[in-house]
Amino acid sequence: MGKAATPRALSDTEAQAVARMLRVSPQKLNLVAALIRGKKVSAALADLEFSRKRIARDVKKCLESAIANAENNHNLDVDDLVVSQAYVGKALVMKRFHARARGRGARIMKPFSNLTIVVREVAEQA
Repeated sequence: MGKAATPRALSDTEAQAVARMLRVSPQKLNLVAALIRGKKVSAALADLEFSRKRIARDVKKCLESAIANAENNHNLDVDDLVVSQAYVGKALVMKRFHARARGRGARIMKPFSNLTIVVREVAEQA
């Protein structure tokens, strides 16, 4: 019996990858995600390779996963791929305590983020 399979949310020319529980604030991660939005995949990989941000390594890994999904699961041409979407969401926040002077305490927030990258195959203009 069971329920029917959920239809595919993306079109046939798209593939995605999701990186969950990245140990960085969503605001900082969005700066790196904005760096690659709308770019060709090769240019986006080069930008992430030479970025000075620590989280760029994890974003690059997620982008490479999206490229592999496009190539292996959906038979898309890697040379024609463009980063169509790169969006960031909030995950949990660990709350920690830091002792301060005169018996007080300060709360320290340690946020986590989720990253979703969608790549799309775009036909070359001749």
